[in-house]
Amino acid sequence: MNIKFAILKELKNPPDRRVVLSPQACEKIIGDFPQAEIVVEPSDVRVFKDDEYSDLGVELTTNVSKADVLLGVKEVPIESLIPNKKYFFFSHTLKKQPYNRNLLRALLEKNIEFYDHETIVDSKNTRLIGFGYYAGVVGAYNGFRAYGLKFGDFNLPKVEHLKNRTHLNAELDKITIPKFKIILTGKGKVATGSKEILDHLNITEVSVEDYLTQNFDEAVYTQIEVLDYNTRKDGQRLDKHDFYINPQDYKSTFMKFAKVSDLFIASHFFGAGSPNLFTRENAKSKDFNIKVVTDISCDIDGPVASTIRPSTIADPIYGYNPNTETEVDFMDDDAIVVMAVDNLPCELPDNASRGFGFMFLQHVIPAFFNNDKDGVLARAKMTENGKLTPRFAYLQDYVDGKE
Repeated sequence: MNIKFAILKELKNPPDRRVVLSPQACEKIIGDFPQAEIVVEPSDVRVFKDDEYSDLGVELTTNVSKADVLLGVKEVPIESLIPNKKYFFFSHTLKKQPYNRNLLRALLEKNIEFYDHETIVDSKNTRLIGFGYYAGVVGAYNGFRAYGLKFGDFNLPKVEHLKNRTHLNAELDKITIPKFKIILTGKGKVATGSKEILDHLNITEVSVEDYLTQNFDEAVYTQIEVLDYNTRKDGQRLDKHDFYINPQDYKSTFMKFAKVSDLFIASHFFGAGSPNLFTRENAKSKDFNIKVVTDISCDIDGPVASTIRPSTIADPIYGYNPNTETEVDFMDDDAIVVMAVDNLPCELPDNASRGFGFMFLQHVIPAFFNNDKDGVLARAKMTENGKLTPRFAYLQDYVDGKE
């Protein structure tokens, strides 16, 4: 059975230049799967030009209604949804976001079989595709850019003005890092991207114990995970599994890192019920030494107290005055510098799209042609026949407007 895939033009504002499949990914799919057809909706925004697709034999069309599976990145506007189709995009409904309730309702009303990119997981519920790695890369770069602007040590250009990762690395190669200490939280894909930037800059990684107790004549960093900065209230020493199950039984010990750190790169996942890393009261302490926070996780008014709003690619940096608990100019003497852009991969659309497409080609496309033998599509499917699938039945009250 032939399956026709359509790559959609991104219609959400502000425009997103990313795409699910690069021209080269399309070429490989067509070569590897003879039953696959791909069409591309022309776009003057997409990071890859239309002729980059057509030059490789991929059809361009303004009418995608004959496609079976429609692929987008951001939310598709309700009025553009075609009934009775299969769709993939980030819907931002899984956490019951109020602003997208009507979108999920429309997917049900239009009898759309919907797959959210976030729901594409393996049998252990680990996400298989995403843009997290590039969020880490761009976020860490932006953290150094913010530090350089604040203290005048160097002046990095915005990532959005760079063509790709190679150009980003070239800019990093031009700067000299001062002697300071960097704390990196997390061990997932976002943190992996952030760590790559630190390692590219040849910043020395040290153990948690050495980081907390020693002084260094060079820039250093340490990478920490949840049990490094949380402890059980009753003093028991248990494993990470216990923390994830019983986060309410823990308290943060992050202040021991805040006392000795200059730059904080927040690349962790924050689970509901977990202790805040640092509070507004913590930030007021004379022992609080962090001067720049690059909050890639970007949970507003939550675990990282200085993140009081998301920032934007156009205006990525603001200041937080811990004494007044208000936003100020980031150059203010009393300001903690905050970088909290919540759509970082958009700044590096070429590499981010290529990386995403590779994962989509590896994990999702084969499932359409092998009877979904690994259950990838079955687990990811959110809606079918006008109803939520059992795995996502928890969203019914959200759809009904009861939550």
